[in-house]
Amino acid sequence: MTDCIFCKIAHGDIPSSKLYEDDDVLAFHDIHPKAPVHFLVIPKRHIDSLFVVDDSDAPLLGKLMVTASKLAREQGLSEGYKTIVHTGEAGGQEVFHLHVHVLGEAA
Repeated sequence: MTDCIFCKIAHGDIPSSKLYEDDDVLAFHDIHPKAPVHFLVIPKRHIDSLFVVDDSDAPLLGKLMVTASKLAREQGLSEGYKTIVHTGEAGGQEVFHLHVHVLGEAA
């Protein structure tokens, strides 16, 4: 997806404040944070939303959640945090590349 902002971030075409990166997943700070700690975890492979995933995506979806949990702990969210996945326009999705928001306040 050449016009997808998150694909451009994943490919390094647009800079981001990276927290984590491996072959499948990228995590970076949200540029418009809604909490003292607010970062996104995205698959590097373009997936529009949860509407289009199937059983073959289960390992990647699990990796997104495990990465979110690991990074939340590293960011000091030991008392808890909120995870949000917006799906579709009616669900509040603004960027149509699957992403997990992690929000909280460090203890």
